[in-house]
Amino acid sequence: MSTDTTPEPAGQPQVPPGQPDGTGATRELPAVVQRLWGATAPRRRGPRPALSAAQIVQAALDLADAEGLAAVSMARIADAVGYTPMALYRHVSGKEELLVLMADAVAAELPDIPAGIGWRAGLERWTRAQIELGIARPWMLELPLSAAPPGPNRVRWIDQAFGVMRPIELPADAKLAVVGLLAQHVLGESRVHIESRRAAVQQVVRESGLPDGTPESELDPAAIDAANPYADFETVLSRYADPTTYPNLFEAFATWPDNSMTAHSEDDIAFGISVVLDGVEAFLRRCGALPDDGS
Repeated sequence: MSTDTTPEPAGQPQVPPGQPDGTGATRELPAVVQRLWGATAPRRRGPRPALSAAQIVQAALDLADAEGLAAVSMARIADAVGYTPMALYRHVSGKEELLVLMADAVAAELPDIPAGIGWRAGLERWTRAQIELGIARPWMLELPLSAAPPGPNRVRWIDQAFGVMRPIELPADAKLAVVGLLAQHVLGESRVHIESRRAAVQQVVRESGLPDGTPESELDPAAIDAANPYADFETVLSRYADPTTYPNLFEAFATWPDNSMTAHSEDDIAFGISVVLDGVEAFLRRCGALPDDGS
């Protein structure tokens, strides 16, 4: 197993890592933020080390995708890249920094949003892409808030959203608030899909008498869909919600046919985004930020 004993560089970052603090001075940013943005000191002369932070982060992503965030440890990653755990610490200060780097690396690819698509359709694609990313990599929702410093990849997403909203006459802080609102919807929508799916998988495993940890790929997809905790919600209400205890629900569902399917239920992700964007559009119209043609 390799050890990578290349001396750690000394000196100051190449780019002054700070920002104005209101007095003309600059405030030193946390070291992890500096490294996240690549503001590291030049290495001393000598052979370039075979191991890199990028390799470590990729190994961590692969491990999280395969086994979940709980499986990510410096020891497991060291084994995956073929180095000692101590060698990793010459590139990443520890697991806390690694999680920050992972949170940014997972956002490396921007969604495809054609130019001229319009602010609303653009934000719909932008929001859906994040929800689908969260569902595809559920461990992302387990990242702690300490892993949230904005890195270059995540800021590119924000920049893309600002590009979509370029025609909207709205101050930058208000546009950022819209981005934040959509980000909160992404977290909530993704969590509902992920946790309900996990619950369904666990139920199918339990009812099938299979061992814990059985991969979802070995289970019947139809059985998983049927085991979704929300699958029979409307049916339960229509059959068992009595008018005394649940008068409002009873009235709403009393005439609900068992085979009824509302249009939005076929794509509840689109439905949720649409409702949120309805609110955003109402806000923009109220403050006069949209063009007269409403585009």
